[in-house]
Amino acid sequence: MPTHPAQSVPGPRAEDFGQWRVWLPWVVSITLIGWFYLIVERYGGGRDQSAIEWLRSAWNSENDFEHGPLFPLVVLGMICFRFREMRATAGRGNSIGLWVVFAGILFYVAAYRTLQPRVAIGALPFLLWGGVLHLWGWRVARLAAFPLFFFWLAIPVPQVQQATVGLQILSAKMAHHGADLLGVETVLDGTRIASAGGKWEALEIAKGCSGIRSLMALLMISGAWAYVARIALWKKAVLFLAAFPLAVIGNVLRVVSIFVIAEHGDSHWARTTWHDWSGLLLFYPFSLFLLLCTHSLLEGGLPWRKPTVKVVRRTVIADADGEPVETRSS
Repeated sequence: MPTHPAQSVPGPRAEDFGQWRVWLPWVVSITLIGWFYLIVERYGGGRDQSAIEWLRSAWNSENDFEHGPLFPLVVLGMICFRFREMRATAGRGNSIGLWVVFAGILFYVAAYRTLQPRVAIGALPFLLWGGVLHLWGWRVARLAAFPLFFFWLAIPVPQVQQATVGLQILSAKMAHHGADLLGVETVLDGTRIASAGGKWEALEIAKGCSGIRSLMALLMISGAWAYVARIALWKKAVLFLAAFPLAVIGNVLRVVSIFVIAEHGDSHWARTTWHDWSGLLLFYPFSLFLLLCTHSLLEGGLPWRKPTVKVVRRTVIADADGEPVETRSS
């Protein structure tokens, strides 16, 4: 039987991108989404929170998601970064977008019936991306796909927190060996590290020091970085996934610095003040530097340096009959 491609629905031209008839369906859609996500209270322990209220309450230190409030700003920033390109490539909408929206509605209905706020939040990118595809076509939808579905990383997942134990053990082992390399002898007992000479009290690689919190924050940064980077798709994927080893390395360096300061300086200051500030002063600068090195390695040079293009001009001298006599290059 012959197959029929998906039908294209009438859509706006690039110059019509800002007219009211283009934005009116969006206004209606956003109003409905706002009602079900901001007004309808169905989730939380007391079933008295909307989906967005539940998400905001889940962005806490207990879930290792203190950076959660930055996600909407990062997503908005990525969309603004490509907005001109989206506007220039806006074309005829595609009816497949309505099916994507319908899938998002089904996910929300399932979340509403089962009282699962994570599923409700996970349905939001389907609703928004399906609307983009329906109104402006595949080119705009392709550019908007990553920023919208990137919001999935803002949803705290229990399985991620369960990985904390494994990271605690890994971080403790690496910090133990790293401290030894710097001349600080330590004794490792599970996730507890003590000074071999008894110069400072034993330190516990607790949940917050396992690196999971730093990893989730660095994933957000590397994802946005990879999106704006002008490199091939596979290189973007490598840059994004580089957050995993870089977060572990950066966190181990932070923990080792606590041991070194405790060994050769003030142990109380090391385990209190430096412990609280080392993430901001050491982990993130070091991790971002390694991320820049990774990007530079993938691009073959510093990202902000454009390759030097040598322009060669050739001058052809012809005789009276038009035949070339001499060619000069400059």
